Amino acid sequence: MKSKDEIRKYIWNLLEEKGVALFPKPIVGRIPNFVGANVAAEKLNEMSIWRKARLVKSNPDSPQKWVRENALKHGKTVFMAVPRLRELKCFIKIEPKSIINIKEAATIKGAFKYGKPVYPEEIDHIDVVVAGCVAVNYKGAKLGKGGGFSDLEYSIGRKFGFVSDETPILTTVHPLQIIQEDIPMLEHDVPLDYFITRNGVQAIDKYFAKPDKIHWNILGEKLKEIPILQKMQRK
Repeated sequence: MKSKDEIRKYIWNLLEEKGVALFPKPIVGRIPNFVGANVAAEKLNEMSIWRKARLVKSNPDSPQKWVRENALKHGKTVFMAVPRLRELKCFIKIEPKSIINIKEAATIKGAFKYGKPVYPEEIDHIDVVVAGCVAVNYKGAKLGKGGGFSDLEYSIGRKFGFVSDETPILTTVHPLQIIQEDIPMLEHDVPLDYFITRNGVQAIDKYFAKPDKIHWNILGEKLKEIPILQKMQRK
């Protein structure tokens, strides 16, 4: 089995070689933006869970800008994590009714302009979680860019109760990001329930369990860098 880093490097190189990687560049070290990300985001409207969703938690990365825009356009409230969870109010609440420019609000800069910083305990139960991925497979395994923040956000959500085991986890990817081989999954890694490409929606049979707690023993320096973890640990 290839290591996580080996798979990431393979995908980043492949997307560049095939000419489907978009700004921001270089894509190495990022959730890669890709040709067709806007089309994949529109495919979400074919999913009943998406159409019914009122509260969506989304990653802040570029390819899912279209997902955030889709959500806001259809009247959904979006919660986006503050990059690297660097603030005690570590999520941004973006409500469509308060937005003048939805396209701008769907960007990271726009989210801070139009959104409101909130504590995790202020978030009601999320209907759908959108993750950013470098690679995915048909077992629901996924790889992010290596920081571990997406998985940590989910575990914080389990602790505060705004996500549960039943909360659907999905992502949008380019078809080249789907691999047939296994992706290493550890106990803190959050698996997918769906991935969506420009070609349509792929539902995934449950193969991996979702983490139900924060694994404090693996956090290392994050404990010193993330205020909400320090607050939780004191309690």
